[in-house]
Amino acid sequence: MNCAIDTKKLMFEIYRDQMLDGDYRVVYFTELGEHDKEEEIGNALRGEHFYDGFILHRRRQEAKETINDLLKRLNNGEMLDQLAIERELAPFLA
Repeated sequence: MNCAIDTKKLMFEIYRDQMLDGDYRVVYFTELGEHDKEEEIGNALRGEHFYDGFILHRRRQEAKETINDLLKRLNNGEMLDQLAIERELAPFLA
């Protein structure tokens, strides 16, 4: 196992976009480029914070799939609290 890879993390936030449609969204802060950084961070700041954390870089693809599934569930009206989100993401969190 490569120690350098294990220490890399991906910072993210799940928020509810109250300005547009009320949907839950995610932003991966550490993947933002210069061209979209301001807009994406602004959207997240205007939204209602729901959950944030750090994902292990080596498990990022699996984590993103899980987060996308959670967003679908939330946007379909399923009531998930932060503890439920954390349980689902536990294997991927740094």
